[in-house]
Amino acid sequence: MGGFMMLAFWGAVIALIVFLVLRLRDNGTRPPDSDAQEALRRRFANGEIDEEEFRHRKATLDE
Repeated sequence: MGGFMMLAFWGAVIALIVFLVLRLRDNGTRPPDSDAQEALRRRFANGEIDEEEFRHRKATLDE
């Protein structure tokens, strides 16, 4: 019984480490301007800005 508990403990520790590494790695994969573009798309979809302003601001972000 003690051997099984030790195996379960180390399995949980390894699983936690793998989970944390994958989680931290995924957070850095998005380009830094994607949040700005997402906010711009959301404002356009909500009707806060018109198509001309959307295209102008998108072109500015794409530079």
